[in-house]
Amino acid sequence: VQLQASGGGLVQAGGSLRLSCAASGSTFSTNVMGWFRQAPGKEREFVAGIRWNSEYQYYADSVKGRFTISRDNAKNTMYLQMSTLKPEDTAVYYCAATAPRPAELDLPRWKNEFAYWGQGTLVTVSS
Repeated sequence: VQLQASGGGLVQAGGSLRLSCAASGSTFSTNVMGWFRQAPGKEREFVAGIRWNSEYQYYADSVKGRFTISRDNAKNTMYLQMSTLKPEDTAVYYCAATAPRPAELDLPRWKNEFAYWGQGTLVTVSS
């Protein structure tokens, strides 16, 4: 599985940005895909996840109501629409995918549960 993230940039507080993650190399019907972020000097943290087959979405509390994760099955691409951005959202954002996990109630949030990672894309939110 190869993942390619894109869409980062500089945005003012209150603004919006959409990240994309193009996936290739395998099928994803029972995978979970997700977004993580890592701010300078901090640990990589979970942002949002989506089960590929059911499109069930789940979020970290810090972004709930502001960020929306989605996927386009035909394009094998995952998105993160970020709105009402805050300076504390500044980080390198990574997309990730698990190995196949068929249980629908399986909603991984720990980075060690994700086997595949894309390169990061930097999001900077100015105040």
